[in-house]
Amino acid sequence: MSELHDVFARAKSENRAALIGYLPAGFPTRQGAVECLLAMIDGGVDIVEIGLPYSDPVMDGPTIQQAVEISLSGGTKIPDVIDTVREVAATGAPVLVMSYWNPIERFGVDRFASELVAAGGVGVITPDLTPEEAKAWIATTDTHHADRVFLVALSSTNERIATVSSVTTGFVYAGAVMGVTGVRANLSDEVKNLVARVRPHTDLPVAVGLGVSTPEQAHDIAQYADGVIVGSAFVSAINSGGAAAARVLAQQLSAGLRRD
Repeated sequence: MSELHDVFARAKSENRAALIGYLPAGFPTRQGAVECLLAMIDGGVDIVEIGLPYSDPVMDGPTIQQAVEISLSGGTKIPDVIDTVREVAATGAPVLVMSYWNPIERFGVDRFASELVAAGGVGVITPDLTPEEAKAWIATTDTHHADRVFLVALSSTNERIATVSSVTTGFVYAGAVMGVTGVRANLSDEVKNLVARVRPHTDLPVAVGLGVSTPEQAHDIAQYADGVIVGSAFVSAINSGGAAAARVLAQQLSAGLRRD
């Protein structure tokens, strides 16, 4: 069983959803990212999602785009991402990388999966890779025992959800909004329906992300999803108050994840 399975099972036994926190490697600096991620874990993040900075982040909103630009301008490369995974995974928290497909393909599919797992990473979220184009990735992740997380969206048909679920391991990532990432004041009521539409197609946990930023939103989502994914809000907190602010936000979000 994946380490992710254990975390989701523990959260369920505690009558809550798991908290998944995202931050790009190299933001605000290489070591600063490690410090912030450790603070997030200390504050209650169960699973860490480390972003691999990419120059054409089609799904990322302005907050994460700015963080990625800072990371790239600081010279962050894939080996730096792997090193960040290694340092954070040493805490015992499961660590995923979120990456667009192009950097993985250019680095070498087998090499990337091999180095990630050797560093203690448990898997990869690939937001722009479709199941139809993922044959090599599926084979490679199977070989290296790495989880592969694909996304479903509000616009996904039930047939599409079935296809995505059939090749996903770890958990299914359900996008709470149409469009790019970023803090939202309100999340669509259709998110609950999306999670419900995923359930018949897989026994995997379903985690909701894209736009989640407040303890109130996290609490609402925790009533029907297995995990809550937060990214832009952590970046904003770090911009305003560094690692200490990231820890406080994690504490606040974590407190909101208990089910009624």
